[in-house]
Amino acid sequence: MIKQELLSRITVNPQVMLGKPTIRGMRITLEQILLALAGGVSAQELLDDYPELEPADFQAVFLYLAQLVSEEQVLPIKLSSGAGIYASAVKNESLPIGI
Repeated sequence: MIKQELLSRITVNPQVMLGKPTIRGMRITLEQILLALAGGVSAQELLDDYPELEPADFQAVFLYLAQLVSEEQVLPIKLSSGAGIYASAVKNESLPIGI
């Protein structure tokens, strides 16, 4: 499956899950999937628990995140006190942001 096809599986709609990225418009967010995987739930367990998910959905999640991270820039910011902090900014117009 090509990148654009995978990314089309990720949808953002302000009317669904407060506009968080979801899988194919369903009420399953990328955040939910990632937290489950990070918590030790296997992809197969997620597929069993959510039969509407497909293996390609996991590929789409990771591709979306890889592109998001690839666009991240960490910039130093000087405060008036002279202390420095770092701020992270992301601008990626190739990721889905519309309905």
